[in-house]
Amino acid sequence: MKRAIIYFVEIIICFVLQSSLYPFISLARVMPNLLLILVVSHAYMRGRTTGMLIGFFSGLLVDIIFGNVIGLYAMILLLIGYLVGYAHKIYSRDDFTLPLVFIALADFAYQFLYYVFEFLLRGKLDFIYYFRRLILPEIIYTVAVSTVLYKLLHTINHALDRNEFKED
Repeated sequence: MKRAIIYFVEIIICFVLQSSLYPFISLARVMPNLLLILVVSHAYMRGRTTGMLIGFFSGLLVDIIFGNVIGLYAMILLLIGYLVGYAHKIYSRDDFTLPLVFIALADFAYQFLYYVFEFLLRGKLDFIYYFRRLILPEIIYTVAVSTVLYKLLHTINHALDRNEFKED
């Protein structure tokens, strides 16, 4: 129960930071995707189910507030949480580079799926422009921010694991 409350608080904090501080932390008209970092980090540390749940609720929150269609962000983040959750089998508490690779790949997949559903299906075919102006800068910025945020989320997860171990 404690873990679920902490996940809820993390989702709310990341969502508020991502949505309200946009004008202050954006570089080159892009900003880091904090919710994606949250989903990938927990999917990598805890597995598919946790990644799917955090991805679904994070995406649903974004859909409700900003989305044109309810369920698009929820579906994309749920899918990313599920796929990254497979990497939980190779999770190591000492490795901090592999999660950054997963975050970069997940951010590309997120942006590509967003491009397909929002632009490609409407006939806007200039993927190279979209990749150069939005996808690549956001991947770089998200990975840069995730170096700090992943360490924080890893510390919180490790503390929760220790508390659960002490209670047993």
